[in-house]
This record gives sequence, C-alpha cells and structure tokens, in this order.
Amino acid sequence: MRITKKQDRLPGIILTILLFVAEIAFTVLLLYTNLLSAKYVAIVFAVQLVLLLVVYLLVRKFRKQIRFWIGVILMIVILAILGIAGFYIYKTVSTLDDITGVNKEITEINVYVKQDDAAQTLLDASGYSFGILSDLDRNNTDTALQQMSYETGSEAALKEYNSLTELADGLLKGDCQAIVLNRAYLDVLDQMDNYSTFSSQIRQIASEQVETLIERNTPAPVNTTTTTDTTVNTSKDVAVTDQVYTIYISGIDTRGAMTSSSLSDVNIILTVNPQTKQVLMISTPRDYYVPLSISNGVPDKLTHAGIYGVNVCMDTLDMLYDIDINYYFRLNFAGFIKIIDALGGITIDSDYDFTSKNVEGFHFNKGSNQVNGEQALAFCRERYSFAEGDRQRGRNQMAVIQGVLNKITSPDLLKNYLSLLNSLSGCFETNVPYDVITSLVKQQLDDGGSWQVLSYSADGTGDSQKPYSMSQKAYVMVPDQTTVDKAKTLMQKVREGFVLSEADVAAQ
Repeated sequence: MRITKKQDRLPGIILTILLFVAEIAFTVLLLYTNLLSAKYVAIVFAVQLVLLLVVYLLVRKFRKQIRFWIGVILMIVILAILGIAGFYIYKTVSTLDDITGVNKEITEINVYVKQDDAAQTLLDASGYSFGILSDLDRNNTDTALQQMSYETGSEAALKEYNSLTELADGLLKGDCQAIVLNRAYLDVLDQMDNYSTFSSQIRQIASEQVETLIERNTPAPVNTTTTTDTTVNTSKDVAVTDQVYTIYISGIDTRGAMTSSSLSDVNIILTVNPQTKQVLMISTPRDYYVPLSISNGVPDKLTHAGIYGVNVCMDTLDMLYDIDINYYFRLNFAGFIKIIDALGGITIDSDYDFTSKNVEGFHFNKGSNQVNGEQALAFCRERYSFAEGDRQRGRNQMAVIQGVLNKITSPDLLKNYLSLLNSLSGCFETNVPYDVITSLVKQQLDDGGSWQVLSYSADGTGDSQKPYSMSQKAYVMVPDQTTVDKAKTLMQKVREGFVLSEADVAAQ
C-alpha cells in the first residue's frame, strides 16, 4: 500500500507537537517556581527548541524508518529528562512551600490532673477548682481559659499560684483538682530539685492550642554606594539581594512534633550579607542570664524564652545585642537527626578529642570527624566533657552548621537531594518568605563564588540565681559584657559590608 505525503508526515507532526507541548509546560514550571533568572530560563528554552528541531528533522518522514525511530527514541529520552527534572523541581517547590513563610506559632496549654484522678475529659472535670499561675505566661493561659469556657459552656473556678512549685504542690496536695499549664513548663519542673518526677505524677485530660502571629521587620536595604545612576535595577530580586539579613536559629529541646512552646537549646544568630557573601554566626549560651522581653527586667535563662514562643526568643536577643532579627529557622532534635542522615552524614571539625558524657557511646577525634545524625546530635549537646562547658557546646553547634553548609554546597548533595527534601517537612520551619529564598538562589547562580562563614561565641561566668521562670535557684551564666559588645561590633561590620577575617572573630 502506497503511503501518501500526508500520511508520511502526520506521525512526525504529532510527535513534534507533543514534545513542544511538554517543553512549554516545563518552561512554564520553571517560570512559576522563580528559582532561575530569566537568562537561564531562556537558555533552557533555547536548548529545548534545538532538541525539538532535531527531533522534528528525524521524525518528519515516516517512510525513513531508521531516522524516524531514532527520533522517537531521542524524544522519549528528552521527555524522560523533562519528567525527572520536573519532578525534582515540583518536589523542591512543594517542600519550600511547606517550610517557608510560617508566620504563626502554636503554644500548647494543657489541663492536668493527678494520675489517679477519675476525670478523663474536660467535661469530667466540671466543678473542679483549676490552678493557674498568677503572672507567668498569663496571656496564653487566659486565652486557653476562654477557649475552655466556650467548649464547656461554663467558666472554670480558678485558684491562682505565684510560682511553678506552688502550683505543682497545690495539685499534688489537693488544694486544687486540676491545673492549666503551658506544656513547656513541665521541662522546667523536671529540672528542679524535688520535682523531677512531677511529670509522671500527673495526666493530661485536655489541650488548648493558642495561636500567635509572628511579626518581624523586613530587612532594610543596605546603601553601599553613592551612585547617582538613574538606570539602577530596582527589580524585586535586586531589592532582596541588596539587603542584609539577621536570622535566628533555634534548636528545640524535644524529639516530638514541631512546637513553639519548647526550651530553646540552640540559640544562634546569623548575619547574612549577600553582597559580600559573608555569614557571621553568633552563639549565645542557653543558660545566659538575661531579661526576657516579657519579664519586666527580671533575668531568666535564655533557654526559657522558648517557653513563651519564638517571638520572645527573638525579642530577647534583639534587646541583648541591640539588633533587629528579621527571620528565624527552627529545628527539633528529631528533624536534626533526619536531615543529617538524609545528607549522608557530614564532616565536622572538633576542637578536642573527647568521649561524650551527655549521651554515652560516642567518641570524637580532634580535627575532622565523619558523623551521622545521632553522632552529630551528641556532638552538639555535649558540655560535660569540656572545661568551658556551654561555651564549647555553642562552638560545636556552629561547627555542625558549618558542616551542613559545606555538604549542601557540594556536588554530593545531588545524591541525597530527595531524601533531604523529605526530611525537612514536619521537622523544620522558617518564616523566611519563598520569594526571598528564590531571589538569593538566583543571585548565587548568576554570580557564583563561595561564601565566607565565620563564628563567634558570647561568654560569661557561671553562677547560681533564681530565674524569672523558676521558683528556686539554678545554674545560670552571667554575661561577659565585653564579649556581648564584641558580638555587636562584628554583626555591625558585616551589615556595613566590611570583610572580616578569622583573626577578627578570634576569642581574646
């Protein structure tokens, strides 16, 4: 049977149109994600058009079977590449959508009774006397009480207590039948003398989720030139990369689900200058004895700021260093382990040869160590092996961050990319907007070059004091104002565009 000219060309036309549609869809996806600048999208599209032309020339005549099937195979390969690349791009954008732009936090306020109490629900406790703290965390408590009243249709009978220990004693001794308490306070009670078993003596019968908006100031543009050129690019991407960012990194002391109401075990401030490609890490010890933003000048351990939410953590550090923190990254310990393992482990540089005492079974050599997630967490949390205790722990935490940065900026990341994305959801969150991240990614792709990462730790002197959130004396670290002032100076220099050296951040 003789093939007509139309029949000879129709299969090739159909295949070419299908490939063209797939390439257009892929290009639209690239534009939608905003991960690549226009010039790179144009290059990708141009390459696709060239491949489209090659395929068309191969498949345009069905009668030339060898050329036609070579074209079909090439088309299948191109479609497979576009499909795989599209999946990776979609997964990246989906993950970023999940973890970025988080502008709300949840504080968990629970109702507790004694273990042997008959009440199983909030309604079972109607008629009970509810103990609450008279001053501590009162805003969250009052909001939770309002929510409880709405659910039960009646207001609870309240009995106020001046301190955590008085509240705990009131429940255990029967002075009240239930207590309404921020879940994070249980961690504080567990660390107090004579109350380490309190958590095992009580039982939760209800939980109220109190939602708070996280509001931070947008970074101000940095004026590093005095040009009068009226053709300066004022696009959104340029505006983003002309800003210097102050970012708070919080490591939450829990292996459970992400929550704002947890002790903050890691407190690191990043000052990021995209123009000079500098990142300065400032570590502040968890036991630093400083006034919280809500404590009316009464000092507390910095870690306790996490009880009241990430806003209080950032506001407290703003007060300490006279800065304006713009964004935060928050990670819990379960997420930390998953991310390190998803990366295939990292290399950390240890200042000492030591065997961990906080978590037994881990040894680290002075110098480079290849570690997995559990090992990295033990390295981050260790303090008992060092004469400098918390100070060295802060340095180790920054060493781990450096190890992560080294890994994610190396080609090795590609081998574990999907595993890394899967590990982020549910264990990591930030209020950095999606468009800020994409603008910084585009700048790095356009400009290239490596980043300089430097670190410095604030220091202090150990003491025994009664913190704002506790009812008895505990170990605290009284700030060494000289180191606080140096940290302020270093952050200011990075913001102003000075290029620091290792000698500039060396302890004196």
